[in-house]
Amino acid sequence: MTSTRILSEIRLARLKRRRKLWLSIHLWLGLLFGTFIAVIGLTGSILAFYPEIDEWLAPGLLTVKPPFADATYKPLVDIIAASVPEMPGEAKQAHMHYPQNAEAACRIRYAVPIAHGATEFWEVSVDPYTAEVIGKRLRWSSHQLFPTTFIDFIFILHYSLLLGEYGELAVSVISVLTIISVLTGLIVWWPLTGKWRQALTIKRKASAERLIFDLHKTSGIYSAAVLLPVLFSGIYITVPKYVVPVVELFSSATYRYWFHSNPNTNLASLGMADAVKIAERVYPSGRLQVIYGAMKPDSTFTVCKDGVKQAGSLLRRRCIVIDRYSGEILDIDDPTIGSAGEVLSHWQWPLHSGQAFGMTGRILVCLSGLLCPLLFVTGVVRWRHKCRASNKSHSKALKNKIVQ
Repeated sequence: MTSTRILSEIRLARLKRRRKLWLSIHLWLGLLFGTFIAVIGLTGSILAFYPEIDEWLAPGLLTVKPPFADATYKPLVDIIAASVPEMPGEAKQAHMHYPQNAEAACRIRYAVPIAHGATEFWEVSVDPYTAEVIGKRLRWSSHQLFPTTFIDFIFILHYSLLLGEYGELAVSVISVLTIISVLTGLIVWWPLTGKWRQALTIKRKASAERLIFDLHKTSGIYSAAVLLPVLFSGIYITVPKYVVPVVELFSSATYRYWFHSNPNTNLASLGMADAVKIAERVYPSGRLQVIYGAMKPDSTFTVCKDGVKQAGSLLRRRCIVIDRYSGEILDIDDPTIGSAGEVLSHWQWPLHSGQAFGMTGRILVCLSGLLCPLLFVTGVVRWRHKCRASNKSHSKALKNKIVQ
């Protein structure tokens, strides 16, 4: 045996020993947190298509019929004004979801304070073609554990496991551990002997145990490219106060929810429609997507548009933060300007939702989420197979020892 071959075998043995350590980490992370990962992944798959699902579940409230081909919407100020009489005077406009297709209603969400410091969140649906109210619904109450709509239940389960602020932190920690699990899975999967075809395919006509192993292996490797950025973006969105300072160690970054309006008793607050006019002066192209309302004296308006056409930019979503009194633009989410840290920040929501790459991106995010339960189940089954094999081997060795 040549010295080169001896050294190669020593190196391979060393790598195999290290891989056992990574396998142990991968195994225990999956066993301890796999159930939560499966729930987060499954709910994320549903949310990749939440607008369509919500409209399908409540068509009479969330869909409209255009009066004729190429019909245009009423002015935004009229649409918003139509919703105001439906809510009590103390209600605050929290959010507006603009129609994303010709048969969708315009939805304005209100925060309504109730007894004992609790808040109810109502949504008023308005026909954008006629500016007439279709109806309203209670989405959730801050004093209740479960929301009243299916989509809101899935949202809250996804980002907080129904555990409130502590749940958001728990989901973020689980997401960090899932990233570690995915990376250790890639290390364990890496074919040390160079048998790439075997590592990337499912063996035909194999035993049930081998099929489970191959399903776990291939689904993990093919989903990793989507899971890793989706997991990181989920952490960024849920707990930015912990992530942005880390990003700022490498590049300056901003986060639009940190900006505040400058209260001015001499100026009346702008409305949502006024904020949209300001945003459209900056980005006249594209389609209005959402408006985040200014509910507190120092809150800002945030207007987001999608489909904005700009040379040299793959991402078409732009968000503009506006002072509610002066109309001053405080921040812009635009990947064509700003530092590397700011560009990273702009990409997080589009990546997490899959909207950065249109329908293809949404489908990929949905599939990657569906693979989380599959990875958990196949991982547990594979672990049980190895436990049984180990027990059989131990029993056989014990019998041989007794016989001797």
